[in-house]
Amino acid sequence: MTAADEPAGEPVWKVTLADSTIDVEEIAAVTEVLRSRWLTAGRVTRDFEREFAAAHGAPDAVAVSSGTAALHLAALALGIGPGDEVIVPSLSFVASAAVTALSGATPVFADVVAPDDLTIDPAEVRRLITPRTRAVVAMHYAGHPARLGELAEAAREHGVTLIEDAAHAPLVRSGEDGGGMLGTVGDIGCFSFYSSKNMTTGEGGMLVARDPALLERMRSLRSHALSTSTWDRTRGGVAGYDVDGAGLNYRPTEISSALGRVQLGRLPTDRARRRRLVADYRAALAAEPRIGVPFAERTGDSAHHLMAVLLPPGVPRDEVRAHLRSAGVQTSVHYPPTHRFSHYRRAFASDRRPLPVTDEVTPRLLSLPLHSRMTGAEAVLAADALIAAVRRSGEGRP
Repeated sequence: MTAADEPAGEPVWKVTLADSTIDVEEIAAVTEVLRSRWLTAGRVTRDFEREFAAAHGAPDAVAVSSGTAALHLAALALGIGPGDEVIVPSLSFVASAAVTALSGATPVFADVVAPDDLTIDPAEVRRLITPRTRAVVAMHYAGHPARLGELAEAAREHGVTLIEDAAHAPLVRSGEDGGGMLGTVGDIGCFSFYSSKNMTTGEGGMLVARDPALLERMRSLRSHALSTSTWDRTRGGVAGYDVDGAGLNYRPTEISSALGRVQLGRLPTDRARRRRLVADYRAALAAEPRIGVPFAERTGDSAHHLMAVLLPPGVPRDEVRAHLRSAGVQTSVHYPPTHRFSHYRRAFASDRRPLPVTDEVTPRLLSLPLHSRMTGAEAVLAADALIAAVRRSGEGRP
């Protein structure tokens, strides 16, 4: 939640939008790191990478400083640059478009499947692929799997790399290709551990890749493309190093990695709690059928990262949010469509090609509170407040 998300003032929230599961175990793990006096990426980070990879059925992983860093390293390792195109969903956080633009390539915005499936549309992706297309980014909106089977098939047919933006979806089975974990079905998987995510390190991220050489390329670029890390030089007494490219400093800290190791172990409990809360929400919201609940008919695994709903057409979202704020229910919007942002309109004329589903649903999207510290009663309170707000906002309208 940022300052721009809510009007000025200090509301007293009865139900907060998000919260973390940080507890005494994380505090103990961080204290151990501080006592070790080694704070930059080292042994704890390497253990975190191996544990995360094993949990996802991947041979290895690379920890980084953010989910955006993961996406950027993917683009750099693939050599994406001027003249290239990357197909990205507009209904996503701006990061995937930003790293494409910063690489000198053109983000090409794709529509989502439908109001009840807010993931990138494989049929649209096929239409958008050109000889300039280098990659497709599939974002697992709210922790619900995108249609990876169709997307992977399209990518293979055209020799295009499939990047999974799994920022919302750690430890989620895809339901396709033998039930592999999200992030491991495509060529590269990018995860985020931002403060509002299901597992958090405050700031942080992770990369997995099907090609070990590609993963090691991203590991090298994470730390200035140095031939040896500071940790390895300190342990082994190596005096120098070589630089085999132009890299960046996207290393995590040992503190964030210590948090991540504990948080990874909490995910199954967190997932079960979120699943129950979503069921409570859906049951309560059934009292107002005009409110849409994306993915409600989906079966299979989900991270249930967000509780996104669709307001009835014509009901002003700002009014509804104000009513909910007065009731003590914190809300947000995930997401304003990237193709409508001023920079992308200026730099790429991104608004010239309409995205009918995205353009129809984004003014109606609203995210309700969802986190594993919530109670079922709080979910029902938020749902009832939303229903009352929708009915009040609709008074006097046809």
